Amino acid sequence: MMAHDLSPRRGRLREALGYLRWGYLPWRTTSVTGVYDLLGTRALSDHGLYLNLGYWREARTIDGACQALVRLVADTAALGPGDRLLDVGFGFAEQDLYWMETCRPRRIIGVNLTASQVEVARARVAARGLADRITLLTGSATAVPLRAASVEKVTALECAFHFETRAAFFREASRVLRPGGRLVLADVIAAPTPAAWAARLRHRASWAAMRAKWGVPPANVVSQAAYRQQLEASGFGPVAVTSLWEDVFPPLHRWLAQPGRLRRFHPLARLPWYALRRLDARFVYGAVDYVLVSADKPA
Repeated sequence: MMAHDLSPRRGRLREALGYLRWGYLPWRTTSVTGVYDLLGTRALSDHGLYLNLGYWREARTIDGACQALVRLVADTAALGPGDRLLDVGFGFAEQDLYWMETCRPRRIIGVNLTASQVEVARARVAARGLADRITLLTGSATAVPLRAASVEKVTALECAFHFETRAAFFREASRVLRPGGRLVLADVIAAPTPAAWAARLRHRASWAAMRAKWGVPPANVVSQAAYRQQLEASGFGPVAVTSLWEDVFPPLHRWLAQPGRLRRFHPLARLPWYALRRLDARFVYGAVDYVLVSADKPA
C-alpha cells in the first residue's frame, strides 16, 4: 500500500527534476526525444494537440493560428486527392487528421523519432477510423523506410531544425519524391547576424540556448541563403523561401502575455516565459527567422 501511495509522488518528483535539468541548467544538452517525452501531450493549443507556433495573419486564437499554419502548408504543397504524402516529424498527427479530412490525399505516411508521440498519434488516428489511410512510423527523417520516387509530396512542419542534419533530410526527401513532386516546410532558421556587438552576442547566446535545449545540431544554424543552397545541392529547383516572422512571433508573443495562456504546462516550464513576456518580441525572437519553404523536384 505504501509503495502504491508513493508512486505518484515519485513520478511528480522525477518530472520536476526533468524540467529543472532541461530549463535551468544552461550547460546541459537535452536530446530531441528527451524534450518531447518530458513535455508529453502539453501543447500551446487550447483544445487540440498542435505543436506549432501558428500563423497569425488573420487568426485571433492559438487553435485558429495553428490550424492556419497547417492550411498554409497544405495550400503551398497543393495537397489534394491522389497524392501520397510523407509527413516527417508529425507530432501527435493533428495536422495529418486535418489534411485527411479536408484535402483527402490518397495516403499519408508519417515518420517521427519520438516513440511516445507515435503511440498517442496512432491511437488518435485509429479513434477517427483513419488507420487504413494514415500510417505512422517510428523512425528518422534522414533514413525514411520508403522506396525511391514513391510519394508526390513531403512536408516537415516546424521540425526540420531538429534533424541530424537538415541537409541530410533534404537528400532523403529528394530520394523519396517522384519527379515533379514538392517539398514544403515551416521551419526556423538563423536571422541575419547583427552588426552591433551587443546584439551579436545576444544572437549567439540565443542560438547556443536553442541548440542545447531544443536539440538543434550546429549544422542546422544556417542563413536563408545557405538554406537555399542546401536545397539546390540536393537536386531541388525552383526554391521559394518566405519569411513569416511578422505573422508568427509578435502576435504569438502578445497572446502568451495574456493571463492563463500557459496553463497546460508544468509550473517549472512556465517561469521562463513569465520572465520574457514583458520584453519586446524583437528582443526575444530577434536571433531567429520563421520561414515557409517550398521546393520542387524537377520532372
